[in-house]
Amino acid sequence: MAEKTQTAIFAGGCFWCMVEPFDSLPGIVKVRSGYTGGHVDHPTYEQVSAHSTGHTEAVKIWFDPEKITYSDLVELYWQVTDPTDAGGQFQDRGDNYRPVIFVNSAKQRQIAEASKQKLIESKVFANDPIVTKIEDAVVFWDAEAYHQDFYKYNQARMKLQDAQREAFTEKHWNKN
Repeated sequence: MAEKTQTAIFAGGCFWCMVEPFDSLPGIVKVRSGYTGGHVDHPTYEQVSAHSTGHTEAVKIWFDPEKITYSDLVELYWQVTDPTDAGGQFQDRGDNYRPVIFVNSAKQRQIAEASKQKLIESKVFANDPIVTKIEDAVVFWDAEAYHQDFYKYNQARMKLQDAQREAFTEKHWNKN
């Protein structure tokens, strides 16, 4: 990948659902599903799903900052997650589905923190506190091959998986 490419790591429920919103944006080089934030090397889906590794499902995004900014990615992140639910996301429950922005630099932390504060001040979620964590990025382990690009090959399953997320987005972000 080009030297100018940067990375972002976001956790917000099932990684299957987190790939598609970012994958088709101009400036995105690639998006991978994986696991991060845990204490086991090379975790498997079964281990992470059993809550025995401390990992969360996440996506790692390689992007060209000349075409799309990290700030743009963070803004989209807020719109495809429920930042008020620390116990998982939509139908996906458990600590492996917790919402986290994993930052890999002081600049990313500043952008993510400022964006979170802006979201709090916007009162979009006036009745619920924003609980999304902002943590330092640690080792990101690619998920198994069958998890990569899942949305492209399993559209019927994705339609079911995305229903709650889409209803939430419509309720909070598409108000007129």
